[in-house]
Amino acid sequence: MSIWKTGDLVRVSYKTGEYVTEVLEDHGDKLLVKVLAVLKYPTQGDLHNPYEVDVPLFHQRPALSYQEKIMVPSQTVIRYGGAVPDYKESVQTALEREMDKLRKMVTWAQRCLGELEALRKETFTNNG
Repeated sequence: MSIWKTGDLVRVSYKTGEYVTEVLEDHGDKLLVKVLAVLKYPTQGDLHNPYEVDVPLFHQRPALSYQEKIMVPSQTVIRYGGAVPDYKESVQTALEREMDKLRKMVTWAQRCLGELEALRKETFTNNG
């Protein structure tokens, strides 16, 4: 007997994104759910070559659409107990959060490069 019932609100991960969904059908090891809100925007790029930009196909992944139906493994589903955010607002928030995370990574990487340049200069120019 499944713990999931039609109408249950659940959190699912799907192709690098995370969503608030509603259970529509239980198929034993899989659930048919429909998307209500976006919690985490999908990751861009080639997942097999993270942080690489010179790849044959740099994937652009949009978030799933409002009320889009997907099948997910039932063992990966987590009950969702919060208020369901407005879909459009949730997409905007998740997208901005992902962009902010990437901007911070760029800033961090630039600072690391600066520190490494200073260490290289110190290490290889003060060698007497």
